[in-house]
Amino acid sequence: MKLRFTALIAVTCALALLLVGSAGAALIGVYRNTMEGKDQRGQMVKLAGERCARGGSDHAFRVMIGKRTKECSYRTPVVGRDLEIAAVARLLRSTPMSLQRKAFLALDLRAGGAGARYQLAVYPLQRKAQLRKVLSDGSVQYLRIAKNVKTVKGLDGANELRLRAFNVTSGPEKGKCHVLAYVGKTLVADVTDDASGDLQGRASGFSVGAGTNAKGLVASLDDIVIRLPSPF
Repeated sequence: MKLRFTALIAVTCALALLLVGSAGAALIGVYRNTMEGKDQRGQMVKLAGERCARGGSDHAFRVMIGKRTKECSYRTPVVGRDLEIAAVARLLRSTPMSLQRKAFLALDLRAGGAGARYQLAVYPLQRKAQLRKVLSDGSVQYLRIAKNVKTVKGLDGANELRLRAFNVTSGPEKGKCHVLAYVGKTLVADVTDDASGDLQGRASGFSVGAGTNAKGLVASLDDIVIRLPSPF
């Protein structure tokens, strides 16, 4: 059943993308997960991370990072090139104090092999947001860095994150990727990437980490929504 559901989502995205005329089209929702039960939380599949313990309450998907692990990443059932993903992410107070300032919460699009992806990463205790492009060789390009973002919430706070990556299908920027990133209602990045072909992955999902040994980091995700350009 899970494989059929994933395939259906992928086909739905593909059909809509064949019809869409521009990256500025209206959006339609194709997936929502409020994490309110084991079946919903079970739709999240680990992409990367050596030791990533998962759990949850009646309304959230919880991740706890184990020893010798920098980051844990998960994917949703939705795959596609042009997607927008939104979620509410929290850095929980039970995270060791030594990690709290280093910790980030992130959304990922066009994720694929070797960790390549577009990533919106928010550092709750630094009030900082980064739009990153991670390549398959592990190198990172920082497309935008926003500091002192008032809508970034601290420990246990609900960070409302949204990341969009749509290819431009007409005009002088045809073939480039328009990437938008929001924290709450604050636009923290608006970038056109002329090398979007670097990312061949199609997975959507989220990550938590610290860029170093993140043992003990605890975070939660809920209310994931995925949208794509509407052909109508």
